[in-house]
Amino acid sequence: MSAAALNIAPLMPPAPFHTLSILVRNKPGVLVRVALIFSRRGYNIESLVVSADVANGDFSRMTITCSGDPETLEQIIKQVTKLIDVVHAYDHTGQSVYETEVALVKLKCKVADRTEILQIAELYSAKVVDYGVDSMIIRIVGAAEKLDIFLSLLGTYQIVELVRSGKVLMTRGLETT
Repeated sequence: MSAAALNIAPLMPPAPFHTLSILVRNKPGVLVRVALIFSRRGYNIESLVVSADVANGDFSRMTITCSGDPETLEQIIKQVTKLIDVVHAYDHTGQSVYETEVALVKLKCKVADRTEILQIAELYSAKVVDYGVDSMIIRIVGAAEKLDIFLSLLGTYQIVELVRSGKVLMTRGLETT
C-alpha cells in the first residue's frame, strides 16, 4: 500500500541549515530589529550567538543558524543588510569555515556508572568540570554533529540539565568572516 493510500504524508528531507554572520554596530535594539526580519518571513532561528568585537568595541558579530527556503533567506539577508546599524551580512553555507559550539551536560549518576560515563567523555574529548556526590557536569566542545552523537550516547543516563552555546564560526584562510 502506498503512503497516499494510507493517508500518510511522505517524509520530506529536512531543510538545510544555513549559518549567517552579521556584523552590526554595538547599539541597543539591533538584535531585536534583526530577529523581527526573520520572524516576519516565518524563518525560525535555531541558534543565535552575539559577541562584541574585542579589537573594536563599536561592533558586534551575530552568528545565526537557521533553516528554511534558500530564496526566502536571500530576501532576509537583503533586508537585514538595509538596516542602518548592519555593516554586512553573509550566508556561509557551502564556504570553507571552521565552526564549533560548546555544551554543558549535568548528569545524575551513581558511582557505579561513572567509569562508563568517563570512558564516553574521554572518547569524545569531553571534560568533567564538576563532580558531586550523585551528579557530574561534563563540558564538550566541537561540531554540532559531534555534540549530537555524544548526547545520544548519554541518553541512557539521566540528563538533569543541558546547555548548548549555539554555533560560532570563522572563515578559513585570510578572508574575514
